[in-house]
Formats: sequence, C-alpha cells, structure tokens
Amino acid sequence: MTTDNGGDVRLSGISKTYGSFTAVHPLDLTVPQGSFFALLGASGCGKTTTLRMIAGLEEPTSGTVALGDQDVTALPPYKRPVNTVFQSYALFPHLDVHENVAFGLRRRGIKSVKKQVEDMLDLVQLGEQARKKPHQLSGGQQQRVAVARALINHPRVLLLDEPLGALDLKLRRQMQLELKRIQTEVGITFIHVTHDQEEAMTMADSVAVMNAGRVEQLGSPADLYENPRTTFVANFLGTSNLVEAEIDTVSGDDLVIRAGGGKLVVPAARCSAPTAAGGKVLLGVRPEKVSLTHADDAGSVPEGRNRVTGRIADSSFIGVSTQYVVDSPVCPGFEVYVQNVERDARLVPGAEVVLHWSPAHTFCLDAAQGADAGTGEAA
Repeated sequence: MTTDNGGDVRLSGISKTYGSFTAVHPLDLTVPQGSFFALLGASGCGKTTTLRMIAGLEEPTSGTVALGDQDVTALPPYKRPVNTVFQSYALFPHLDVHENVAFGLRRRGIKSVKKQVEDMLDLVQLGEQARKKPHQLSGGQQQRVAVARALINHPRVLLLDEPLGALDLKLRRQMQLELKRIQTEVGITFIHVTHDQEEAMTMADSVAVMNAGRVEQLGSPADLYENPRTTFVANFLGTSNLVEAEIDTVSGDDLVIRAGGGKLVVPAARCSAPTAAGGKVLLGVRPEKVSLTHADDAGSVPEGRNRVTGRIADSSFIGVSTQYVVDSPVCPGFEVYVQNVERDARLVPGAEVVLHWSPAHTFCLDAAQGADAGTGEAA
C-alpha cells in the first residue's frame, strides 16, 4: 500500500510518567518500515502505553515520535498516518460488515467505496460475509473486519493492541497466521502489543521484550530465545534452567565454570556477564537442549558434552514430550524435556541419571540479577 521508505517508526527518548509513577522509562526504538514488530511483556510493563504514544492517544512526558522524516509528537491521533485495532474490535453493531469497513472512507467524504471495500474484504477472506452484522460473525471474523476497517484508510503503520486476547486458543493460533499473511500481502508496518510469548514469536520479525517500563532486549524471536541477555528474557520466553556458578578459568574461546562440585563449559561469546575468573554467574540451558541418559549407560555419553548427574524427582507425560524434573548437585529441580520417540522405561522417578548437553547450547548471565525474574514467581 505504501512504497516510499519513510515508514520507519522512530521513538527517541520517549517516556511517560503519571505523577510519581514511571510507566515508560526513556527509550529509543526504531521499527523498520514493512516489518511485523511485537512489543512483548507482562501486564503493566509499559507496552500498551508505548503503543498509545505512537497512536497519539497518550502524550509523552519526554521524547519524540517520528514516522519516517515526520515528527508527529504534537499531532492529534486523526492526523497521524496510523490506525489502531483494539482487543474489543469496536465494530458498529448497527452497520453490516461492508459498511463497517467503508466507515473511514465515507467519513473522509469518499463517495465511490464499493471496489475498495470489496478488495479489502477479499484480503481478509470475508467477501461472502459483507452483508452480515457483527453479532452474526465469530470472534475471529469480527477481528478481521476490524483489521480491514483499519487498513482501508491506507495507514503507514497499523497498531494492534492485544488483538487476539478475546479469542480461544485454537482460533488465536489461526489468526496469528492470518495476520502474518495479511501483513506480508499489504507490506506495511505492523506494531503488535501482546503478553503472549508464543504469539509474538509466531508472528513478529522483531520482538522488544519489555519489563517495568524498559526494553530488556530487542531482536528476532530466535535470537531472543537462543541468546537471552537477562534472566527476565531467559525465563519469560519459555523455560530456562539457571544454575548458580563461578567462573574457573578462561580457555581459548571458552569459559570453564564451576557448579555443584563439577565443571561445565560455555562459549565466552555466549556470556553476557563479566568473564573474570572467580566471578559469579548464572549458567543457563533450555530444557529441550538437554539429553537424559540412565546412569547404567553413562559410558555412552559422547566426549565434550557438559555432564551433570542427578536423580529423577518427577516426570510428566504430555504427548509430544515427557518433562522430567531432576534433582542434582548443580540445582534442585533441573528441567529436561525429552521427545517421545524411543522412551526408556527405566527413566522413572527415583532413577539415577546423567544430564548432558552441548556447550554451544549453554549461555551465561550476570548473577547480580534475580534468577526467577520473568517466571511469574519473582516478587
């Protein structure tokens, strides 16, 4: 819909305070034109406030909002080339689907709307529903009407505030793919606010993880998951085993780490903590990266892997995988997810086991952070 390259959204030193409460600390953020960008975080982290400042629905306490070369900080919402889709959809109940979508064009005095509305309904795959009222549609269909109504105004940026929050899980997953398809087809910038990690990672090219009014980390979904820089990101995106440890020695490109009486290896490049010998760190590994071998077969574990011995405390069969909790010297409650391909009947609670994984799948974080940040259990 837009071909000029002035579609970048640039936030410079933008912040928002309410009295003594800071909802958004000063942040700098650039959303490239044509990207699908997610602001991800728990309730109260500042993501919706940030979105509302882009929309013009909240006035920043400091900083500027620019769309391309245009500073829009002082512009009212209706003068900004952005449209917002809310969780509530806010459709007009007395108008049919066609008239809901045509509303923005008619308000601007455009008389010939039929072709544009039909094209937009085809885009969201609702051409056959044009004469139905919103209450006759499913939640997912209503949501697509809201997207069509926003897109027909040819905004440079579409803002989505928890748009799938009211849908059930199966429909939400369908709509994730649907929204991504629509964004790819129209090619404009989508900025999507969500608290749902899977939603952000499924749809977005780039994700900004927000926590307490600040951006903790910005990157592609895969980069955030594989290379978390803080304990909050490590825990908020999936599950991480975080082990209190100490740097023993630096060996070439690797760090040798002491934990629970044993030694583990982590690539120095995957350590976001200071790497001086004796320094305290949190060593991390994702549960699905870890293999589980019965202690009787310990000799079959390949050389060069990080190894930890332990005893299975609990196991849960969840179809695609079995989730084990293993008590070990390095940490109580070490989690391991094993795909149910060839199940070892000996791996039951009480069994002695060896946990092992590639050093390349290990990461290291600064121990000054709380190990449970981002888990929902942090105070």
